[in-house]
Amino acid sequence: MKNLDERTITQAVIERNSSSGNERLKDVMHSLVQHLHSFAREIELTEEEWEIGIKFLTDVGQICSPTRQEFILLSDTLGLSTLVIAQNHKKPVGCTEATVFGPFHVQNAPRLPLGSNMSIGVKGTPWFVNGQVRGIDGKVIPYAEIEVWQADDDGFYDVQKEGLNEYQGRAIFTADQEGKYYFETIVPEAYPIPHDGPVGKMLEALNRHPWRPAHLHFMISAPGYERLVTHVFKESGEYLDSDAVFGVRSSLIAEWTYHENGTDQNGQFHATPFYTLDFDFILNHKKEAVRHD
Repeated sequence: MKNLDERTITQAVIERNSSSGNERLKDVMHSLVQHLHSFAREIELTEEEWEIGIKFLTDVGQICSPTRQEFILLSDTLGLSTLVIAQNHKKPVGCTEATVFGPFHVQNAPRLPLGSNMSIGVKGTPWFVNGQVRGIDGKVIPYAEIEVWQADDDGFYDVQKEGLNEYQGRAIFTADQEGKYYFETIVPEAYPIPHDGPVGKMLEALNRHPWRPAHLHFMISAPGYERLVTHVFKESGEYLDSDAVFGVRSSLIAEWTYHENGTDQNGQFHATPFYTLDFDFILNHKKEAVRHD
């Protein structure tokens, strides 16, 4: 057994890990150990700080639940989510940009017909959203699957509400043969990410706020195209320049048009105020897998 010290421990760990038959895992762990040890050396990490860090990560894990993913919040607020997305979703100019997935997506959202209201029973100003899904070549993409989810006008997602037995503010729609989609919902407001846990304490210690600008989540899938996970943000909304999770992209900011009254996209007249949004999505072609014969 070697006598290990602060100069030799890093290489000893790398050598111990080198017997793995998984080359990618070996490369990842090699880099992780090097950077982690360099970090500790650079800031001269104390034992007390190390213990605080271990407790913080323990607290992050313990607060996670089926309806709360604190590790995603941590990744988002440290900018890691945005970095990984940017690295893995480079697209040609003109494609709709991807952004953070967020912690409030759920599996098996209800499938609704085009034009349906996905926020029945949720208080708020009516909002009529429509657009078209096309490829970067301009071709219409028929029958794309469009999953949508949002917070209500109090800033809460359905999964955050106790005693709610059905989904609200989320749905899956299928675009028509011309790639067009349209549905009704309510206007979401800016909201704080959950900040009653360890991530919230971290933000407070860093003198950072937990707020996100108002937005609508989209996940769009179609055969032959890369899946798109993105948001649409409200033009001139609060927190666009200080989004707690670094999710805003200029190209994803759109006008949410206010109407005192008038006719919606379904031809129904409204005597009270409502909003409309017209936003098209441009998908990138899926890259073919490279064969190694």
